[in-house]
Amino acid sequence: MIATLTRLWILAQAEDKPIKDLSPKLQELIVGAIAFGVVFAFMSRWVLPRVNKLLEERRQKIQGNLEEAERTKASADQLLADYRQQLAGAREDANRIIEEARRTAEAMRKDLMAKAEQEYQGVVGKAQEEIRAERDRVFEELKTQVGELSLALAGRVVGETLDKTRQLRLVDDYIRELEDLAPSNGKKGSGSKGSGQ
Repeated sequence: MIATLTRLWILAQAEDKPIKDLSPKLQELIVGAIAFGVVFAFMSRWVLPRVNKLLEERRQKIQGNLEEAERTKASADQLLADYRQQLAGAREDANRIIEEARRTAEAMRKDLMAKAEQEYQGVVGKAQEEIRAERDRVFEELKTQVGELSLALAGRVVGETLDKTRQLRLVDDYIRELEDLAPSNGKKGSGSKGSGQ
């Protein structure tokens, strides 16, 4: 502002006088030097410190942002590594759980098969016992009926009645003969025994 006033004052004086030479006068140089000194002092005292302070704040802010970005990047990289590690761990856990489930299912299957086999054997054994008991019961009934029939037949053939002891002895002898024939003939013997009855 002082420089502008100085120039205006110089221009006003220059209009009044004809141009003699182009070099400035000593007064103008002194006024210009004083104005420059005042402006320089003002700039260096108040303006430049504020500008330097603003520039330093901006530099620190940019530096802080860069450091924050670096920390954020490092944190993101760490999180990514942790995530990948957790994912790999989760896959291993899932595979382990699946394998464990397969082993458990296989063990359960084997256990169920063993229990089913035991139950099957129990049911078959029980059925065989019932069949044997029924066969023995039927055999005893047939033995009695065959004895009665053979006595009746023998009584008709001989024409006399046999006493009870002799009758039982004849029936037992006949049955023993049939039993002796049955093992030697195998299944055919049991069929002939059934057909003889």
